[in-house]
Amino acid sequence: MKDSGRKKENFPESSKDPKDPEMVEIKAIREKLCDMHSDIKKVMEFSNRLRFETAMECSRQEYSNAILSHLYEDINSGLERNMVKKCPEKENCRSSFTALLQRNAGLVKQGRVDEALLSGNREKLDELRCGAPYSKCEQCFSEVSSLFTKQVNLMRSMRIYASNQEQKPDISALETSGLLREVLEPVSNPQRLEILRAVAFETKSFSAFSEITGLRGGNLLFHLQKLMDSGLILQQHERGDYMITEKGFKILKGLNELYSSLQSSQLQISAEKTPGENEEIRV
Repeated sequence: MKDSGRKKENFPESSKDPKDPEMVEIKAIREKLCDMHSDIKKVMEFSNRLRFETAMECSRQEYSNAILSHLYEDINSGLERNMVKKCPEKENCRSSFTALLQRNAGLVKQGRVDEALLSGNREKLDELRCGAPYSKCEQCFSEVSSLFTKQVNLMRSMRIYASNQEQKPDISALETSGLLREVLEPVSNPQRLEILRAVAFETKSFSAFSEITGLRGGNLLFHLQKLMDSGLILQQHERGDYMITEKGFKILKGLNELYSSLQSSQLQISAEKTPGENEEIRV
């Protein structure tokens, strides 16, 4: 019989040299897999954010359309119920009131209502009031003013409008140095803004940016690094594609909304000008 108490001999386990080509290759594969996992995670987060933004925009449009339909009904029923019944100018006035109130109600479809647009509508209402031919017109204007105020209060409750007076505390608390450093300076360059726009919905490579901006080598790298240092874009991995960050997407979206709002204001002002104001004066 074998001696059960005999101790087993312990042989040292053989360990491979970390510099062994096989171990180096395995390590490289592991690092590559980690990079791929990180890339997939970033792409999934980016795709989910885009889907969320799209869904939110669709929901906002449906919500605003429903509210707009309600406001139109409120305009029609309010004017029908409370305007002076027997008046030779009733239909003309009702047409003007309806156009003004519907134009004002249409502002609910904007992400942010411009104070200038509301002020313009108020001034138009005041002009109509000043031109009222009868004392009994005040009854009609009282109803129109009430409907107008209800619309403005609704915009406030939707948090898409705040008067300049209401916004003053926020503006006074604005940190100008941080705004310049983190927002304005990174996008103040046309090439950097073009880069940011290019990656809004898809990743881009270094060579793709070179074609878009016309920049090469170090010049392009300088602008990419500026955007990365500001947290507006990131590179998936070394020598990998570039993608926009949540901060970069918010800034780009905000700039787009701001520019659209300014364009809308300009169109509104141009539309309200009389033909004589748009004609060139010749001597």
